[in-house]
Amino acid sequence: MGKLDGKVALVTGAARGQGRSHALRLAQEGADVIAVDGCADVPTVGYPMATEENLAETVRQVEALDRRVVSRVADVRDTAALTAAVDEGVAELGRLDIVLANAGIASFAPVEDLDDAMWDDMIGINLTGVFKTVRAAVPHLRAHGQGGAIVLTSSTAGIKGLGNLAHYVAAKHGVVGLVKTFANELAPDMIRVNSVHPTAVSTDMIHNRKTYGNFVPDKPEDEVTQDDVAPLFQGLNAMPVPWIESADVSNAILWLVSDDARYVTGVQLPVDAGSVVK
Repeated sequence: MGKLDGKVALVTGAARGQGRSHALRLAQEGADVIAVDGCADVPTVGYPMATEENLAETVRQVEALDRRVVSRVADVRDTAALTAAVDEGVAELGRLDIVLANAGIASFAPVEDLDDAMWDDMIGINLTGVFKTVRAAVPHLRAHGQGGAIVLTSSTAGIKGLGNLAHYVAAKHGVVGLVKTFANELAPDMIRVNSVHPTAVSTDMIHNRKTYGNFVPDKPEDEVTQDDVAPLFQGLNAMPVPWIESADVSNAILWLVSDDARYVTGVQLPVDAGSVVK
């Protein structure tokens, strides 16, 4: 018996990285999955986004766990596409119990260089997209009358400020506001809403030349290595690690969406190697 037998989970940003990890962890515990990803590059982001091939690989890995999965390509900013993806997934899998609004991007600039396009893409995906995901899902969570669980992916940047990330910090703080509001609004339906706040996670969002270059600005981007940036990332955390693994976040999310946390709602759970207390 898995902790999530008979449940259906919606995961955005499911094609790779944390999203794929979350989908697989929940599938390991018995959940069927609606896997959604935009699968298109964002011009203001300095690293490639996931592809449809990445999303197909997530599907393959979920199916290898003998779970059902419905995948759709949809940008979380696109209300029509996102709502259709959720509706079609629920129609095929029969219900919805868990929502992981995980899709997100990262980019870096000091405030004077942070142009409108960077701001709009960041807020659109990392905040408005989270809202639109929950809005599309709530009618399905309510429909069966058995409650549910929502986890919104924030960041340590949703708890404290970080330089060159005004747009990212604003979005991730905004996610906390959504958590606190939705937790109150949905509590009468026994739908719980929480957020996770990871430090740097070992994914493509971190391991790319653009992100590395932001940490070592006095060296050409194409020459900066992981060894160069690891001590700098480690300096952000209290524990002596530069980044955590996606599985560390997935395990925290599994607890939050399971009956083990059945009365936990409205909380901000850091998974951060002590970053926010440093």
